[in-house]
Amino acid sequence: MNSGIDDILKKSIQCIKGVAEKRSKLFHKLGIFSVYDLITFFPRGYEDRSKLKKISQMVNGEECTFEGIVMSKVSEKRIRKGLTLYQVFIKDDTGTVIATWFNQPFVKKLFYVGERYIFYGKVTGKYKYFEVSNPVYEKVENGEFKNTMRILPVYSSTAGLSQNTIRAVMENALELVDGALDDFLPYWIRKEYRLCDINYAFSNIHFPRSEEDLNYARYRLVFEELFILQLGLLSIKTALGDGKEGICFGTHEKELAHFISGLGFELTNAQKRVWKEIEIDMESNRVMNRLVQGDVGSGKTVIAALALLKAVKSGYQGIMMVPTEILAKQHFETLCALMEKSGVTLSLLVGSQTAKQKKEILSRIEAGEVDIVIGTHALLEDNVKFYRLGLVITDEQHRFGVRQRAVLSGKGENPDVLVMTATPIPRTLALILYGDLDISIIDELPSGRKPIKTYVVDNSMRERVNKFIRKNVSEGRQVYIVCPLVEESDAIEAKSALELAEKIAKEDFKDLRVGLVHGKMSSSEKDKVMQSFADGEIDILVSTTVIEVGINVPNATVMVIENAERFGLAQLHQLRGRVGRGGYQSYCILYNESKSKIAIERMKVMENSTDGFVISEKDLEIRGPGEFFGTRQHGLPELKIANLYRDMDILKKAQKAAAEILRRDRLLCEEENIKLKEKIVEKFKEKLKDISLN
Repeated sequence: MNSGIDDILKKSIQCIKGVAEKRSKLFHKLGIFSVYDLITFFPRGYEDRSKLKKISQMVNGEECTFEGIVMSKVSEKRIRKGLTLYQVFIKDDTGTVIATWFNQPFVKKLFYVGERYIFYGKVTGKYKYFEVSNPVYEKVENGEFKNTMRILPVYSSTAGLSQNTIRAVMENALELVDGALDDFLPYWIRKEYRLCDINYAFSNIHFPRSEEDLNYARYRLVFEELFILQLGLLSIKTALGDGKEGICFGTHEKELAHFISGLGFELTNAQKRVWKEIEIDMESNRVMNRLVQGDVGSGKTVIAALALLKAVKSGYQGIMMVPTEILAKQHFETLCALMEKSGVTLSLLVGSQTAKQKKEILSRIEAGEVDIVIGTHALLEDNVKFYRLGLVITDEQHRFGVRQRAVLSGKGENPDVLVMTATPIPRTLALILYGDLDISIIDELPSGRKPIKTYVVDNSMRERVNKFIRKNVSEGRQVYIVCPLVEESDAIEAKSALELAEKIAKEDFKDLRVGLVHGKMSSSEKDKVMQSFADGEIDILVSTTVIEVGINVPNATVMVIENAERFGLAQLHQLRGRVGRGGYQSYCILYNESKSKIAIERMKVMENSTDGFVISEKDLEIRGPGEFFGTRQHGLPELKIANLYRDMDILKKAQKAAAEILRRDRLLCEEENIKLKEKIVEKFKEKLKDISLN
């Protein structure tokens, strides 16, 4: 980007005509601070005021543009105190319409009989005439139309900023940069994918000359946004080891076959397929960077165990990092049981261990006396050194970013990396969020698992639900009750976990053992309560969503979710997956207080499906990608114009272009790609910390 235009784009919006200090603060509320912020503040929709209609063609309830002659003086009618109507008759050669303004006395001095105007407004059928309320108007003889006869943008706004104000300021900003924006996309990409010029795109995304111009502009900007996203992720993948020489692990067929035969159950076809993909990666000489997605209970831990065993039998150490101590302990116990006869040494490393315990464990790890380490963030500390680290596994990817993976990988010589998640994400969205990883999906549950029965209820069913909870507890089972808030809020009428726990403990189930877990508790406090629940010392666990990535309690058979309408479908499915882990029939009860069509549709999806991937696709379709899975927590640049659900075809083209440009110039060092590289470094600064693209 040339320095002149770069300087303008970085300037405060106060340099734009029409934006003084007071108004700039309103723009700040919309996240707009610079000229660049403003011109990339894309419209959320458009009003097509460019097509004229005859009065006889008007349809009740629609907004339209029409031309007409003023037929009467403006009449004034006081309806009540504070409400006065001003009306005038307008006609064309096909009919007559009444234009009505509310509390706008100045219109009396504007309109004179015989004058010709263009009007735009919403039409309603009243008596024998059509009426247009508060129409926008412009005199025909002026010849210039600012608010009619055009396609006008509609922006997200805030109190004090009208659409006309935003439009006027936007036009002034576009004048500042007119024709000067640098196109950082290489010419061959613009030509091959038929992308319009960048200056044309910005001009027509805000003030399109026609629908065709708008479509060209949007295609260019969506392609650019998705192309930058994919190129950045592929570059990170390269920096993290794609293409780097890695470890060629041995096949160890006998040991692995013996391990599998001793499991006591047969691997599902999906597990076999995913394990084959991992084996090929591990036996190749390139660094593995693979994501394994699998629904709750699909058997990811067994796959992790196989990969760790393969690494150990090849003479290397392996690590598995998980988000919480209680989960680390559960994985440790599970892997110890699985590898009991494999001659493998395992160790646990968590924050709550004493300094003396840690010192001894660290010493054994560094000396190579420990084959596999399971731990939490404690594994990231500088004093954790390995004798020969070959495999890094992280569980629940969205809790650990690229930086943590890079830190762990840095503790070995280009170790293989396996990332595991139970969060079901549609493959389309996974390609974006995990574009720096190869993807494997375990899309099959082990046979014999009983589907969780799901019921949507409202408050009228509370007594019946409470009886059902009591029945399950009397049979020796345990229950989760999840609430969306920690404290009562005036703004959101939702159940508070603290308030509800008190009610449950003191009123509903005062003879039962009730525990509470919420986000404001310390990790050790949470772990203590969760452990008590896992040990069967608590009958009912009232919790906020901190149990979403939680523990394995086979005895828990009922999941009750308050204000279920406040959760995403994928999140509800994750929570539901906390039960149904033992041999007992399990249930999920969703309290839905919303009467909205979308809420009812979403609850039906939960009742009718137990497939996490089907549910996540539906979630993406109903709520859209922004709400579905925020990209910010991944350190990804925010999508300002692309819609991952609607723009999938453009995404595929952008992915193809990104792969091709890296094939030609892997480090983006050629002259035509320098600006592109600068753009990626700027956009991906969060993800690129501690990682070099050189």
